[in-house]
Amino acid sequence: MERLKKAQYIGSMNDLSPVHSDIPPNDWVNRQLPPWARPYARLMRLDRPAGTWLLLLPCLWSVTLAGGRIPAFWFMILFGLGAVVMRGAGCIINDIYDRRFDREIERTKTRPLASGQIGIGHAAVLLAVLLCIGFIILLFFNRFTFWLGVASLPLVFMYPLAKRYIWFPQLVLGLAFNWGALMGWSAVRGSLDWPALCLYIAGIFWTLGYDTIYAHQDKRDDALIGVKSLALKLGEKSQFWVAGFYDGVWIFLALAGYIAGAGRGFYLLLIAAIIHAAWQVFGWRMDDPANCLQRFQSNRDFGLIVWAACLAGRLF
Repeated sequence: MERLKKAQYIGSMNDLSPVHSDIPPNDWVNRQLPPWARPYARLMRLDRPAGTWLLLLPCLWSVTLAGGRIPAFWFMILFGLGAVVMRGAGCIINDIYDRRFDREIERTKTRPLASGQIGIGHAAVLLAVLLCIGFIILLFFNRFTFWLGVASLPLVFMYPLAKRYIWFPQLVLGLAFNWGALMGWSAVRGSLDWPALCLYIAGIFWTLGYDTIYAHQDKRDDALIGVKSLALKLGEKSQFWVAGFYDGVWIFLALAGYIAGAGRGFYLLLIAAIIHAAWQVFGWRMDDPANCLQRFQSNRDFGLIVWAACLAGRLF
């Protein structure tokens, strides 16, 4: 019966809209970088900054909520640089693991490693350079935050493997992508407190939501090649579950603000974030890849609204 249901679900995806390459045509990489540098920029996803924002924003929430009326801008700069570097490193690790899968998926088959524009050796050298830069950035933090950052590395390497063995790789991604919520707090306070843990859990729920939306772009190809994801596991119930994930986001964000003593402005802007999340979920067409990508990318705006809430909670 389970096999029959899965076959019916895969069959129902035959009418999906075509998915094109996720490499933007004629973007700034093509216009401004020399030809030799373009594949490396694309390997780091410098042409698609949405993922960098999603890695950075939990850091900004935490730094802001942990600070006083004057935000710790120096730490924000460090986390901004770290987000670019570590997101690039994570993408290289992912593409090394997934290069054979990527060749079979319409959206990803033109990526530098999958298409052969870059060899694994060159990708490994770039990865080593980025990890060294990330290590140098960690040296600017206190000792507790330094070791907390080092402790995140196993998660960075685990995510690409998770999709081969479990139906919820989004959870592993959430554990890795929101680690900055812990580091941001420890950078300011030198320790971990309950608000940081609440922000971390809120970020994990957020990732479960937005990456399930993102995974629906590839569900047809993933089903054929055997890659697992919540998009395939939840199927037609995905919208209900994503709504539930976003409920978890605002509940734990509100709890973080309450424990941290945030002002009224925090809760007013948190309502705006909830409205944005509702717009995402109820306007999401899970069988339309373009709509999935648009809703996924809009999570940068959701995260910025939450950051504004943290700022308002501290300033007023």
